[in-house]
Amino acid sequence: MALHHFHLKADWPGGRNEVGSIEAGKLKTKISIPKEMEGPDVGTNPDEMLLGAAATCYIISLAAMIERAGLPLKEMDMQSEGIVDVTDGVFTYQKIIHRPRVLLQSEASQKDLSKLNRLIEKAEKSCMISKAIQGNVELGMEAKTGIDQ
Repeated sequence: MALHHFHLKADWPGGRNEVGSIEAGKLKTKISIPKEMEGPDVGTNPDEMLLGAAATCYIISLAAMIERAGLPLKEMDMQSEGIVDVTDGVFTYQKIIHRPRVLLQSEASQKDLSKLNRLIEKAEKSCMISKAIQGNVELGMEAKTGIDQ
C-alpha cells in the first residue's frame, strides 16, 4: 500500500474578520470569509477550496478515463457550482453541481458518445474527493456532450 502525505500550513492573525494565509506545496494564498458571509473577501475561502478540490478531481479523473478509453477528445471544459445553505446561523455545504462540456472529434461514432456519457457518470463515483464528501454533500451532474461537426 502506498500512502501519499499532503501538508498545509495556515496562519491566522486573530478574529473572524481577519485575513490569514495558507501554503501547501505549490498553493500559496490569502484566506478569509467571503463577502456573502459578511467577511473581508480577501483571497480564497473554504467554500471555494472545497468546490475547487471537487471540480479538479472530477475533471482530471474524467480526462484520464477518456484517455484510457481511447476516445477522440476534441475539447473539454467545465463549470461547477457550490451551494451553501445558511439556516439559523448554521452553514451547511449542501450541493456541488458539475457542468462538464465535452466535445469529441468529428470521426467519433455514436458508440463513442455513449461511452463518453457513461464515463461522465463513472468519473464522479471514482474521484477521491467525491468519495470523501459522499453522504455529506449532494453531487449533481449537468453534462453537455457532442461530436464536432
